[in-house]
Amino acid sequence: MGVCLQKGQKVSLTKDNAGLSKILVGIGWDVNQFDTGGDFDLDAVAFMVGDNGKITRQEDFVFYGNLKHPSGSVEHTGDNRTGLGDGDDEVIKIDLSKIPAEISKLVFAVTIYDADNRHQNFGQVNNAYVRIVDEAKNEEMLRYDLGEDFSIETAAVFGELYKNNNEWKFNAIGSGFQGGLAALCGSYGVEVD
Repeated sequence: MGVCLQKGQKVSLTKDNAGLSKILVGIGWDVNQFDTGGDFDLDAVAFMVGDNGKITRQEDFVFYGNLKHPSGSVEHTGDNRTGLGDGDDEVIKIDLSKIPAEISKLVFAVTIYDADNRHQNFGQVNNAYVRIVDEAKNEEMLRYDLGEDFSIETAAVFGELYKNNNEWKFNAIGSGFQGGLAALCGSYGVEVD
């Protein structure tokens, strides 16, 4: 098992793993026993942003509607609409060697689909986590458990993978957003219909 991070903690992925190229970002959650009358559909997303904190083109937003970045560097393996079962609920594959030079950070977030209409929020979600796995070794490198400090938020930034002095590092963020996917997209420069 890898390093367990606390909110705000940063760790290098590549400093002691010079050949690291392919990683998996696994995101999981459970829904607590609160009944809202509908299934919870949480969606993992990745924003590939430049130094200004914004995407450089719309394809830099990888999610269930755009599963693979044109560079081949980021691939979402598909939407899990229930979150049932053990282990990762959604996985995003990353090839660090293929990330375009203008991308300095990948932001991993989760939103609750149709949260307002279903009267759902992250206060009704528990055991949420993000973890990084070395794909070649199938070893967990790090894990960040979000804890239970959300109430009305319908989106949450779990963490960031960023480049610093030719190293890839991970930052455990754990911050909530109100306004769901649209609010999150707006903050990273994604145009929303």
